[in-house]
Amino acid sequence: MTRLASPGAAVAPRSKLSLYLDLIRWNRPAGWLVLVWPTLAALWMAAEGFPGWHLLLVFVAGTVLMRSAGCTINDIADRDFDRHVKRTTQRPITSGQVSVKEAALVGLVLTLVAFALVLTTRWEAVAWSVPAVLFTILYPFTKRFFAMPQAFLGIAFNFGIVIAFAAVTGEVGWTAWTLWLANMFLVLAYDTEYAMVDRDDDLKIGMKTSAITLGRCDVPAIMGFFVLCLGLTVWAVLPQGLGWPFWLGLGVAAAQVLWHYTLIKDRTREGCFVAFSKSHYIGMSLFAGIALGFALR
Repeated sequence: MTRLASPGAAVAPRSKLSLYLDLIRWNRPAGWLVLVWPTLAALWMAAEGFPGWHLLLVFVAGTVLMRSAGCTINDIADRDFDRHVKRTTQRPITSGQVSVKEAALVGLVLTLVAFALVLTTRWEAVAWSVPAVLFTILYPFTKRFFAMPQAFLGIAFNFGIVIAFAAVTGEVGWTAWTLWLANMFLVLAYDTEYAMVDRDDDLKIGMKTSAITLGRCDVPAIMGFFVLCLGLTVWAVLPQGLGWPFWLGLGVAAAQVLWHYTLIKDRTREGCFVAFSKSHYIGMSLFAGIALGFALR
């Protein structure tokens, strides 16, 4: 007969590797996928097609590493808040399974590896990577005082677009900044969906989020952010003449925006979390349209 553990039985300790992977959200790839697709779209736009394996590997690996480092910084900053939020009570730092010193060391190592990758590209890309790191460090603290910290997050997330253009061309022109602004609105959209999941908990602990600031205008605002993202993307890409592949990708992205509305319109935790977790498919659709458009042009 199988013996059942008593309710008070001790939980088997987890390995350090398991805890570190949990710390950097290794089992939640949606967090880096929302970053990698816009970055790759910028890389293809800057190179006017396939940028080469070196840059592709640098930017994919760099994106994953910096997102992972950002998670460690965020959890260090929010360790006293996370224990009051239902979704985050068991994160490694706030639950006491990983120390702040350990987490900081993990974040530092990941950042240094990402920086080493950028060093293999142009000096302009290296220069832009410095403010990227600073904004990544500062973002978690904006939730204490800034009414729309998601906008600050957008700035931090969008450096991949700027660095991509700098790495390919040595310049950051109007196309790069238009894509940067388009992705800013995309970040505002999906991260407000994410903030809607924790709105009740954030109100209790005094955290600032766009979901709280927008109030009952949250759903219309998210839809507006999505529309602005798609419109600005068209403006940036249209001069390239990518034809039907781009329009197909845009259409698929637009269809997903309509699906997001059905998920968030009732403001349920479950619906909003699904919307956020699937939001990277919008960026993937736009990238696929751009990449295929260049391949067939």
